[in-house]
Amino acid sequence: MGQSSQIARRTPETTELEEFPGHQIRRLQQIAVAIFLQETEPYGVTPVQCAAMITAGSGSGMDQRTLARTIGFDTSTIAGVIDRLEARGLLRRSMSALDARVRLITLTEKGRALLENLMPSVMRAQHRMLAPLSRSERGEFMRMLGKLVATNNDLSRAPAVADAAGS
Repeated sequence: MGQSSQIARRTPETTELEEFPGHQIRRLQQIAVAIFLQETEPYGVTPVQCAAMITAGSGSGMDQRTLARTIGFDTSTIAGVIDRLEARGLLRRSMSALDARVRLITLTEKGRALLENLMPSVMRAQHRMLAPLSRSERGEFMRMLGKLVATNNDLSRAPAVADAAGS
């Protein structure tokens, strides 16, 4: 009998949470955030803020919707992230020359400097997250993780769009 059919037959009395991929993924997310925050504590940046800064810094200005879609966040949540980064002088909103209704988000010089200083800590965090795995296991884990995310992306409340910045 396959593992999925064994899980389907479980009752509350015979179920171990550790057998649920969703439980393990949620726990790993908690661990990943904790490691990230430990490594980046001096900078006061969250993982989502970091993703927004990296994404905003990779172009010459993108609108909030595109930024949200690129990192897989809903536009209302990303608005608060952008507000906080703008209040710290790390991001700037400016009016689009093509559409006055659109505000373009760019990384400021202060944001660039912070990001440059922050990246070694971010990379240490990434390494720590995967440190329990061997080099070959890390590659396999990332391959499988990428496959799960890509295959299930459309099920997300805020699906990421890989080429959102180009659209």
